[in-house]
Amino acid sequence: METHRFTEREDGSLVVTAAAALPPYPERLTAHLTRHAAEAPERPFLVRRGQGGEPLTYGAALRAVERIAAALLARNLSAERPVMILSGNGFEHALLSLAALHVGIAVAPVSPAYSTVSQDHSRLRAIVELLTPGLVFAAEGAPYAAAIAAAVPAGTEVVIGDGAAIGRPATPFADLRAAEGPDAVAAAHAAVVPDTVAKLLFTSGSTGVPKAVVNTHRMLSSNQAMLQARFPALTAEPPVMVDWLPWHHTFGGNHNFNLVLANGGTLHIDEGRPTPSGIRETVRALREVAPTLYLTVPKGFEALVPHLRDDAALRENFFSRLQVTFFAAAGLPQPVWDAIDDLARRTIGRTVPMVTGLGATETAPLALVTDDRPARAGQVGLPAPGVTLKVAPVGAKREARVRGPNVTPGYWRRPDLTAAAFDEEGFYRLGDALVPVDPADPHRGFTFDGRLNEDFKLTTGVWVSVGPLRAAFLDAFQPLVRDVAIAGEARDEVAALVFPDIAACRALCGETGDDARILAHPALRRDFARRLGAFAAKSTGSSNRIARLLLLAEPPALDRDEVTDKGSINQRGVLRNRAAAVDLLYAAPFEAAIITPETA
Repeated sequence: METHRFTEREDGSLVVTAAAALPPYPERLTAHLTRHAAEAPERPFLVRRGQGGEPLTYGAALRAVERIAAALLARNLSAERPVMILSGNGFEHALLSLAALHVGIAVAPVSPAYSTVSQDHSRLRAIVELLTPGLVFAAEGAPYAAAIAAAVPAGTEVVIGDGAAIGRPATPFADLRAAEGPDAVAAAHAAVVPDTVAKLLFTSGSTGVPKAVVNTHRMLSSNQAMLQARFPALTAEPPVMVDWLPWHHTFGGNHNFNLVLANGGTLHIDEGRPTPSGIRETVRALREVAPTLYLTVPKGFEALVPHLRDDAALRENFFSRLQVTFFAAAGLPQPVWDAIDDLARRTIGRTVPMVTGLGATETAPLALVTDDRPARAGQVGLPAPGVTLKVAPVGAKREARVRGPNVTPGYWRRPDLTAAAFDEEGFYRLGDALVPVDPADPHRGFTFDGRLNEDFKLTTGVWVSVGPLRAAFLDAFQPLVRDVAIAGEARDEVAALVFPDIAACRALCGETGDDARILAHPALRRDFARRLGAFAAKSTGSSNRIARLLLLAEPPALDRDEVTDKGSINQRGVLRNRAAAVDLLYAAPFEAAIITPETA
C-alpha cells in the first residue's frame, strides 16, 4: 500500500505528500477542553508532582478557564496586547494560557531563563518591546521581581501567582479566577476562527535575537490531527504522560501539552530535569506513574537510562504500559537508543517503538515523522498527512521545505524575516538538509543531513557537514560529552571545542577534585585521546576527521547567545565568543591543554 506520493521536478527538487488525507479538526484549540469537560468532567487533566493537592480535572479546568477569560476580556487584551508568561510549567500557567486561547487573546510564554538566569535581562527587554504585552504573569514573585523591574514598563499590569510583593503594584492571580461574564466569554469564544493568533513563541535560532513565531489555532489544531493520524491509539485510550519539557517551547507547550488536551489524557507535571541532580525527581515520578507515552529530548533519555539500568522497580513501572517513545529537538545518540531497546527487551520481552521526526516552532511543531518500521539515529521519516514536503537543491545539499495548515503565517511584526523564511511557492524553509535513507526506496524516508547555516569549507575547499559530524562525535564520546562545537572554517583541519559531562568524567577518573583538576586528569585525557584516535580511524577523509579537541570547563552561556531558546547549543555563537579557544586549537606548537590521538 502506497503511503506517500513522490514527484520529481525538472529543477531537481522532490515533492512528497502523504497519500492519506488529514482528518477533520476543530477550528479552536480549546474545543478539546470543552468536549472533555462535558464527557469526562472528573478525569484528571493536570497533576502536580511533589507539590501535593488535588489534580486539576477537566471540569474544574473549564470552569476556571471561563472565569479567567472573563477577567482577560475586561482588560481589552488581544494579539496587539497579549498575555506574557514569565514563569514555568504549572496549573496557573496552564489555566491562564487556555483562558487566553479560549477567547482569542494571544499568549506569549517566554523562557524563565530570560528572567532568572540572565544577568542583564537584555533579551527580555527586547521581547517586551516587540510584544507590547497588556498583562505579564509570574507564578512566584521573588524570582521574577528583578526581571520585571528591569524589563516591564510601569504601566503594564503584572499578575503574581503567590501574592508576593515585588516592589510595584501587582494583581493576585486569585482575582482573575473570581471574575464573571459568561455571556462575553461565550461570544468571544464563538468569534475565534482558525486564523486567530493563539501563541507568540520565541525562537532565537543561530542569530541570538529573539523572534516571535505566530502560532494560529489552525496550526495547533491541525497538528494534533496529524498526531492522531500517526498514532491512532491516542483516540482509543486517553494518554498518560510524565513530562518536564517547558511550555515556552513548542515541543513541551504545543506537541506534548496539546496532545494530552486533544485526547483527554492526564499530564503529570514533572519537576525534574535531565541533569545529574534534576533527574532524581523524574525518577521519583516514573516510579509512581506508569506512562503510556514518553516523549522527550535526547538528553532526557540519556539521563534516564542509567537509572533504568540500576533500578528494577523503576524499570518495571516505566515499561509496564508504555506504547511508544518519541524524541525530538536534537539527535539521539545510537548507543542510548540501543540501550533503551535492550532494557525494554529485558523487562517486557519486546522493544517499544521509538518514533522521531522533523519540525520547528514554525510548524507547530510536527511536520515529518517516522513510520512503524525500525529506524536508526538520524532518520526523520516522511511528511505527516496534510503536509507537503519539498526537498530542494541548495548548493551541494537538499533543503527541507514544507507547506500545510500547521505552518506559521510568519513572524510577529517582522515582515522582513517572514519574507526570507518562505520560498517563491510559499514553502517554509526549515534550513535543514535531508538525504534519502535508501535512494532506491523513497518510502524509507529521509535522514537529517545537518543545518545549512552551520556547514563550512576547509581551506582545501572541502565542505564539512557539521550536523552529522556532531552527531557521530557525540555517539563516539558518550557519556563523557554533553555537547560539542565543530571548528575549522577557513582552516586546514577540523577540530572541536568540547563541553564535557563533568559527572561522567569524574566517575571515569575516580576522583572528587574540582572541575579543573578532573579535566586535566591523565586518565581522562588518555581516554579522550583513545576515542579520538578510534574516531579518526573510522573517518573517510578530512571532512569528518577531527584532528584535536579542547575540553571547556565553562558551559555555554545563555547571555552570550551560546544556547538557543530550547537549550541546544548555538554552534556559531560558541565559535564567535570563544575565538581565543579556537585559536588555541590551531596554535603551533600545541598547547598542553590540547588533546590529540597521540596524547599520553
